[in-house]
Amino acid sequence: MLLEVKNLKVSVDGAEILKGVDLSVNEGEVHVLMGPNGAGKSTLVNTIMGHPQYKVEEGSILFGGKDITRLPTNERAKAGLFLSFQSPEEVPGITLENFLRTSRVALTGKPVRLFAYQRELRQKMAELGMDEEYASRYLNVGFSGGEKKKSEILQMLMLNPKLAILDETDSGLDVDAVKIVSRGVEKFRNRKNSLLIITHNTKILEYLPVDRVHVLMDGKIVRTGGSSLIDEINESGFQPLAESKAV
Repeated sequence: MLLEVKNLKVSVDGAEILKGVDLSVNEGEVHVLMGPNGAGKSTLVNTIMGHPQYKVEEGSILFGGKDITRLPTNERAKAGLFLSFQSPEEVPGITLENFLRTSRVALTGKPVRLFAYQRELRQKMAELGMDEEYASRYLNVGFSGGEKKKSEILQMLMLNPKLAILDETDSGLDVDAVKIVSRGVEKFRNRKNSLLIITHNTKILEYLPVDRVHVLMDGKIVRTGGSSLIDEINESGFQPLAESKAV
């Protein structure tokens, strides 16, 4: 088991958002987290990454068998966690290439062979349809929405985490950009690393074999199933699940 969330209860500014979430992800698996707006999906992934705004009131988060509930974010990243943001921040003063090179050194503790690294970077940028000149631009500064999302996937491919969490990485993308991003995600996946994908646009899942689908509503996972659950939600929405939960 790679990630294990046990009875997680989380509050923000005194308001309880997560009300006892249990979630397990094994090595090599692709999990999808769905739910209506305000259900607590972003709260869950930000808590897993250790965002200080989110206070763990009860429960635990284990990663690779180690309790990381109280670890700072940088230690979680070194352990192999990665979060692709729904709205990536612009970072003036550091280029995309330097950011990625510095991040790799910080994660691995090993120096980077410059020419081999630049060759790898160019190759992965080409696969994502990114112009090489973006590597020398400040991180996300002046990037279009689509280029910011591709930049997030590029970071994932270059840093190669054990678990990549994608928080609506496909939101705001046109059909062609979604296809490119989804293929980049597919290239990342192997039998050792895992994915946890939050999405409203199931196009990103077309190239991925989905192992488990979880539905989060009102701070709790109310249903877990196979990929057929995605079709059920696309057809009927979340309301039937809310009604069955109430019963």
